[in-house]
Amino acid sequence: MDRRIKFRHIEAFVAIARAKRLKRAAEQLNLTQPAISKTLKDLEDILGVTLMNRDRAGVRLTPEGQVFLQYAEQSTAALRQGLHCIASLSEAGGAVLKIGALPSVAAQVLPRAIEQFRGVSPRTVIHLEEGSHGFLTDRLRSGDLDLVIGRLGAADTMRGLSFTALYTEMVVAVVAPDHPRRAATRLEQIEDDLIIYPPEASAIRPLLARLMLSRGVALFGDRIECVSGAFGRAMTLGALKPVWFISRGVVADDLDVGRLVALDINMGPTDGAVGIMVRSEEDLSPLVGLFRAAVSDVAVPLDAV
Repeated sequence: MDRRIKFRHIEAFVAIARAKRLKRAAEQLNLTQPAISKTLKDLEDILGVTLMNRDRAGVRLTPEGQVFLQYAEQSTAALRQGLHCIASLSEAGGAVLKIGALPSVAAQVLPRAIEQFRGVSPRTVIHLEEGSHGFLTDRLRSGDLDLVIGRLGAADTMRGLSFTALYTEMVVAVVAPDHPRRAATRLEQIEDDLIIYPPEASAIRPLLARLMLSRGVALFGDRIECVSGAFGRAMTLGALKPVWFISRGVVADDLDVGRLVALDINMGPTDGAVGIMVRSEEDLSPLVGLFRAAVSDVAVPLDAV
């Protein structure tokens, strides 16, 4: 767009088109008639077309003016809406933003996203729920949550929702550093161990089922089905020493400091997209839009995980 075009040009053009007379538009904008006439002439010179014909009856839009008016009105309305939203955010004392997050997102992405969000809207109350994919998407569909951040689920679990991908994440099998199977490289080597496995409603359960089917391994018989990061961590480091299948984001910090160890098993088929879910065909509130932008910003570095 030509940088010579300023908001005053667009505002004056829209005001004249609505008022149908230069004098009336000038009064509405607290300008003199010569000033608003010059502003319109400057805009036409920049665009290289005549937008309005003037005569004693007033002003009439040319075909070019009729086309330009549609977009000029949209731009002024969008800008005013943006200013209104900014004012609403600064005055949003008591407003509540209800977020659902899978454990991997709660551990890695949310702390940084909330920090960034609160820098713009510090008075918004954040209500955070953690749970399985099925639980959170049901809550989102019912309106109990404003958005959910987590893995893309199967088609039937995404009914009525839209998904914006942020990054990809893999499932890992982790154990305590002193686990007797820490050198395992195949699923068959841990078939007789106690396993912490994702429950039916979790997004990673179908991915693991597909992996095991491709390797000819049956569902582990000795297992605890759980999605809780706190429980899985405590159990894995406890006396029973299970093997824990979990999204890497949940245990990324543990792996970095050596608190847990990832088995060297090829988990490639469990790679999946993590993103933001909202209800389809619903206009986002300013708070939801702002928080979604914050999540997108902080999630970019995790794309290599």
